[in-house]
Amino acid sequence: MQYEDHRTISTPEGVQLALPLAGIGSRFMALLIDLLIGGVVITVVILGTLAAVGDVAAEIVAACAFLLIIVVYNVGFEVFGGGRTIGKRATGLRVVTDGGAQVGLRASLIRNFMRLLEGVATSYIPAMISVLATRNNQRLGDLAAGTLVVRDQRTASVVAPSPPHVAPERFANWDVTGIGEQEASAVRAFLERRSALRPGARRTLAAQLAGQLRPLVAGVRPGLEDETFLEHLAAAKARGKMRESAEDGE
Repeated sequence: MQYEDHRTISTPEGVQLALPLAGIGSRFMALLIDLLIGGVVITVVILGTLAAVGDVAAEIVAACAFLLIIVVYNVGFEVFGGGRTIGKRATGLRVVTDGGAQVGLRASLIRNFMRLLEGVATSYIPAMISVLATRNNQRLGDLAAGTLVVRDQRTASVVAPSPPHVAPERFANWDVTGIGEQEASAVRAFLERRSALRPGARRTLAAQLAGQLRPLVAGVRPGLEDETFLEHLAAAKARGKMRESAEDGE
């Protein structure tokens, strides 16, 4: 069984986007880091409360702090931190919806309240079984909330170079009005991350994107290489957006 794979998402326009799913090992490491952080915070709170007011109050405060760490900590970072707790940021992971979008408050609350049942109460055994058994490496909280944990390729150690400058005259006759923002975002994401891809995967993804988007762009000269086409397309969309902003400001 392959524990780390890709989830392919189709946009309404037919562009295929691949999300690399997190495996059980990387998820466990992220969880361990977050639990260590939570353990330190709870220990400090308990010791401070014991010194200030005594045993009974310390137990109450410890229980409240535990719930805050398990739920509020995770929800806060997932919703306002781009889907990444400190542990997930350290291991290059991110929580997203099963459609690839940023996770919202409702979904984050569901997946983290489920954590109390499948994780804390049962030593994460049901969570591990679910990650291993499901097609998209989802624990029960992910299934209930409609979320995925994916590898955040933007955190790769290889720094992607900026796309090369493309002279405007090279795409002056292109009509890119058929390219929506979703397709343009997919092109920009590929150009930003292509240096971190293996050569075969890079060529395949470039060919896939270019093959699906070429028919939507008028004025492209025949024989233009796939990556070159995508570079020109990104530049043309960026120039068109700048022109629209300038017109709006007049």
